Amino acid sequence: MNVDLFDFDLPTDRIALRPETPRDAARLLVLDGDATRDLRVTDLAGQLRRGDLLVFNDTRVIPAQLEGRRAGIEQDGQLSSGAKIGATLHKREGPRRWRAFIRNARRLRDGDPIDFGNGVVARTVDRAEDGSYALEFAGDEPIELLLDRAGRMPLPPYIAAKRPTDARDAEDYQTMFAAEPGAVAAPTAALHFTPSVMAALEAAGIAKATLTLHVGAGTFLPMKVDDTDDHQMHAEWGRIDATTADQLNAVRAAGGRVIAVGTTSLRLIESATGNDGVIRPFEGDTAIFITPGYRFKGIDGLMTNFHLPRSTLFMLVSALMGRERMQAAYVHAIAAKYRFYSYGDASLLLP
Repeated sequence: MNVDLFDFDLPTDRIALRPETPRDAARLLVLDGDATRDLRVTDLAGQLRRGDLLVFNDTRVIPAQLEGRRAGIEQDGQLSSGAKIGATLHKREGPRRWRAFIRNARRLRDGDPIDFGNGVVARTVDRAEDGSYALEFAGDEPIELLLDRAGRMPLPPYIAAKRPTDARDAEDYQTMFAAEPGAVAAPTAALHFTPSVMAALEAAGIAKATLTLHVGAGTFLPMKVDDTDDHQMHAEWGRIDATTADQLNAVRAAGGRVIAVGTTSLRLIESATGNDGVIRPFEGDTAIFITPGYRFKGIDGLMTNFHLPRSTLFMLVSALMGRERMQAAYVHAIAAKYRFYSYGDASLLLP
């Protein structure tokens, strides 16, 4: 499909730079069949049915943004000056190895060391066709400790271009379900949830399940092709255990709906579901790319934030609800001053 079909005019002031306070005060646009309702996240329980189940991603964002300098390299008997290098980790490839998008990569070659400060040094290896490098971290300390010392929260570029990361983001950019370290972007639909919202859902007979998908920085990359058939998704690692798979299947068998909280949960559930509609245990990489024409097999609805024009995520919600329906809904959201993207408001999509 032509990528232009998923374009729309989004004023830059609609991109939220901070989350709503409190979190559950965010607005909620409900698309329920043909009905459209303007509500708040605190109203969520009343929009679902007893017996439904919400699926959350329990990944935890790591401080995956690094700034450093190429360490001095001996050339013709002299040490060269160290160029400034920025790195955004996006996928773990081994105990001490992460794949990273590099800023100023033209100043690097395979084998170059980068000093990120605070005793954190990594060597570049295996440059890929997309320009990324693998970084092999020196020493014996767990990489998590190294990142805690030298890294910072990897805010989306649409926010980072307008303000620096600060101490608030360390809390604001984690969900209340965050438990498994490894993501470099938050599953942002779940940022709206609070203990009081969860208590209201439980009282309404709505169940909860968790899975893990370590969101990669590839989620921020713009599409550089004109046709969706030519786009290559970056792989991300995820896991659904047998207990969770059984729980989701049981809900659907009993007539309840499985509602994914976030496109990350949705993509992993769909990766784990066979053509027979049975959700199976899953552990490994997924690069699923969902566009209109896709037949959903494992989910019955989605709660998600508002996405950017021409993005793979806007294509996903268009696949679920219909492109014309989503285009009209986004026109409404922009006119009604909903806040967009990672720190923005939410939508509940029930086809």
